Amino acid sequence: MKIFKNCLLSISIILFISSCAVVRQGEVGVKRKLGKLDPNTIEAGAKVFNPLTTTILRLPIRTVNVEIQSNLPSKEGLNVRSIISILYHIKQENAADIIENIGTNYEDVVIKSVFRSASADVCSRFFAKDMHTSKRAVIEEEIRVRMQELLSDRGFEIEAVLLKTIQLPSGLAMAVENKLEAEQEAQRMEFVLQRERMEAQRRKVEAEGIRDAQMILQEGINPQIIQWQSIQAFKELANSPGSRVIITDGNAPFLIEPNGN
Repeated sequence: MKIFKNCLLSISIILFISSCAVVRQGEVGVKRKLGKLDPNTIEAGAKVFNPLTTTILRLPIRTVNVEIQSNLPSKEGLNVRSIISILYHIKQENAADIIENIGTNYEDVVIKSVFRSASADVCSRFFAKDMHTSKRAVIEEEIRVRMQELLSDRGFEIEAVLLKTIQLPSGLAMAVENKLEAEQEAQRMEFVLQRERMEAQRRKVEAEGIRDAQMILQEGINPQIIQWQSIQAFKELANSPGSRVIITDGNAPFLIEPNGN
């Protein structure tokens, strides 16, 4: 009798444990009862259900990062080896539809497949060197937009597509590096030339200022002004205390002090 009670207690504990499901933060639960999915999702937390007729399927609704190694085709027909990160999340309200129409292996079924199609369409319109330059961001965004167009109605939100590693063919990689170095050298020379042009402009302005000042001085010195300044000097001497002897021919005065200096 005691053994029977212990067995009954053990079975009860097992049934209780198996009838509880915990949906973690960043997940959503979908109830499947007798093979039929409940369209209403289960929020994070504990959920009690009948394990004989019901199962709880969990799907992540947080951001998921999936990495893909792929050969991206270029406009000139080259294959560029790359490692790409796709950041996406599931729309909570579409969780049941995803399980019903795609299944829980949706990442292999649609995410990676759609990426390969979208990346081929986009990258084939760009040269291989563009994936290694500032156009990389344009390529990433165009792939993301293309994937979003194909997957939005199916319950997926594509957040970003990141070309993490780009490995160009050796000859092309060297050509791109040489071109970048040439562009940097050209920018440096343009800076030097711009600085020299500014210095030449400064010297020109300075020379024009000196020339204008000399012209003003030359225009201001003439016989009439000299004569007028001489008369003013004679007046000041006449009004100053003490005696002096001034010898002049009317143009250039010669002053003799009483002490003979």
